[in-house]
Amino acid sequence: MKKITFVINGAGGVGKDTLCDLASKHFKVYNISTIMPIKDIAAMCGWNGSKDDKSRRFLSDLKRLCVEYNDYPTVWATERYHGFLESENQIMFLHIREPEEIAKFVRATGGAARTLLIRGGDRMKKTSYGNVSDDCVEDYEYDYYFVNDRSLAEAEESFCEFLKNALSEQA
Repeated sequence: MKKITFVINGAGGVGKDTLCDLASKHFKVYNISTIMPIKDIAAMCGWNGSKDDKSRRFLSDLKRLCVEYNDYPTVWATERYHGFLESENQIMFLHIREPEEIAKFVRATGGAARTLLIRGGDRMKKTSYGNVSDDCVEDYEYDYYFVNDRSLAEAEESFCEFLKNALSEQA
């Protein structure tokens, strides 16, 4: 079975999770984020799940500390990548925000992971969140770019066609 891993990124509100959900209607999808284990740690510290600027900065800073201490986000993601390779899933979406962390994960896969930036046309909610994780999503040269500026039905059709083509390119 052909498989593909995408490191997916994009500014807040461009529809990354919506596109992943739409893809899961047509493909066997594994959708995770390197912020997931950080959110677990943050919850133990009293974070209540909010997505305001203060919380986003807290999560970004906490992730940076985990990267500096033992590279936990990349280790965590790489373990899940190897599980994906053994699974029935066809597509893995791994959300990573920081350019240096994207590059690190791509290297950890021996270059097998592809990178995808979602842009939202005129639907971007904010251009600056005040933290490096959210503010630097454009600072990477991605393998693929997808502009999510269509209706939901049109986006589903277009994104699934993009995914079919990407899967067909796999060896």
